[in-house]
Amino acid sequence: MKSIHTFVVLAYKESEYLEQCIKSVLNQKYKSIVVIATSTPNNYISKLAKKYQLPIIKNPNPGKGIGYDFDFAISCGKTELVTIAHQDDIYDEEYAKKITEYYQKYPDALIINTGYYEIKNKEKVYSNTNLNIKKALLFPLKIRILSGTKFMKRMPLRFGCSICCPSVTFVKKKTGHKVFESNMKCDIDWLAWERLSKKKGKFIYIKDPLMGHRVHEDSTTTEIIKENIRTREDYQLFCKFWPEPIAKIINHFYKNSEKSNNLTKNN
Repeated sequence: MKSIHTFVVLAYKESEYLEQCIKSVLNQKYKSIVVIATSTPNNYISKLAKKYQLPIIKNPNPGKGIGYDFDFAISCGKTELVTIAHQDDIYDEEYAKKITEYYQKYPDALIINTGYYEIKNKEKVYSNTNLNIKKALLFPLKIRILSGTKFMKRMPLRFGCSICCPSVTFVKKKTGHKVFESNMKCDIDWLAWERLSKKKGKFIYIKDPLMGHRVHEDSTTTEIIKENIRTREDYQLFCKFWPEPIAKIINHFYKNSEKSNNLTKNN
């Protein structure tokens, strides 16, 4: 049977975790198509691609920004369903199987996202303050009959970016491939979900933690937090859901969630 799902492994420079990511997407119960997309072609990526017999698709317009790299990755998938596999993350063997099953059940989905766990210091963390808050924010999407309404799709986004980007699969015929383009550095995913919440279709949430999001000192998120970029961009997003005075108050409390990226603590 022809696969309806593609993992696009988004490779950047020489990540020590890239091979683990590749192994995880190849070791799926549902056999997805796997390709590598990159804006930074190099021998390291080429060797891994050759080792696992994967095609490399080079971005013809590199350097425009993270959001544009993500959009390029989506365009590399030629199937109905596309997942951008971030090079530092891993996917449990049930991920693609569950995604495709839920798509068959809810063909009007815009995106399908799963629960996730964090990988800190080589350990899997299933529960901390940040993860528990996001689970609570995503609860409204469990009400399937309402998960296609604009109000319900925006509920999990009103108090923060509760949808983990690498856990998301895109239904390309609904989302298109221009989803992330913006000048933001951190909240490109939150902005993307805000935009998609206005489109017709459901946000389907699978609560099972089916992928691992790695948090480490060299990660883009950790770097952005140190530069205080995230706090500024968070405020811009909160203003899309709340009046400015309320947005300021929520942003003050929300920035405490950045502590979850502190590798010395398990909140």
